[in-house]
Amino acid sequence: MNRNNADVIGAAVLACAFALLPMRAIATDARIADLAQAGKIRVALFLPQHAKDSTTGKLRGIGTGAVAIDIAHALATRMGVAIELVGYPTPPAAVECLKNASCDLAFMGIEPSRLGEVDFSPAVVEFDYTYLVPADSTIRSAADADRPGIRVAVVNKHASTLTLSRVIKHAELIGADVPDAAFELLRTGKAHAFASAREPLEDYAAKLPGSRVLADAYGVNRVGIAIQQGHPGRLTYISEFVEEAKASGLIQRAIDRAGLAQFRVAPSARTN
Repeated sequence: MNRNNADVIGAAVLACAFALLPMRAIATDARIADLAQAGKIRVALFLPQHAKDSTTGKLRGIGTGAVAIDIAHALATRMGVAIELVGYPTPPAAVECLKNASCDLAFMGIEPSRLGEVDFSPAVVEFDYTYLVPADSTIRSAADADRPGIRVAVVNKHASTLTLSRVIKHAELIGADVPDAAFELLRTGKAHAFASAREPLEDYAAKLPGSRVLADAYGVNRVGIAIQQGHPGRLTYISEFVEEAKASGLIQRAIDRAGLAQFRVAPSARTN
């Protein structure tokens, strides 16, 4: 079975599983009436959440993006609509599409700096932030990376960078607009470490012989569903969906299907 067929079957399985959750009368739920009338929800993905199929041109989810697509399919099934994936290069571009209503939702880190721009559901999944270092590095822990003279490659405006900027005291952060460019800073020796989420760093480690992803972490990313501000009913509807999806095991199944052992289902907001 090829990957595309597996994606279709997997999404169908998750959608069927979600059908077992408590359902509401879709046609009469005024909270999402505008989306139901549009017949689709537009899901924004940003790098490194997606890649484009070289043959079909369709977007494929990677890491958080893979989980996001599965969960979005389940949400769309609950609402009785389709989904449309829209790719962006950066988180700020995804935030802007929400603000100007070019898309309807995005899965991204619940960061303080974003709370004034978009609204968030409770966290869906969470995972660690850490560092990738080259083979000859003396950096063995997150504390080792925060020393004078250390240059850390980061991706501008990513949640991993926003978190690091709040805790770093001595190291210098060197920004790049997209993850591949940040990795190049490390590969070419312009940076001593690359800070990001653990899962993509492990993928990059395979491209740099002898490199290591540190065992410890400098922070945790709590990923929620972001929507345009000013839609309290829609936010409540999606938040209820998230909590039901956690309780049903749907989110854990999405994580397992994507093979993301580094991801965890976020704790229930109802018991926090």
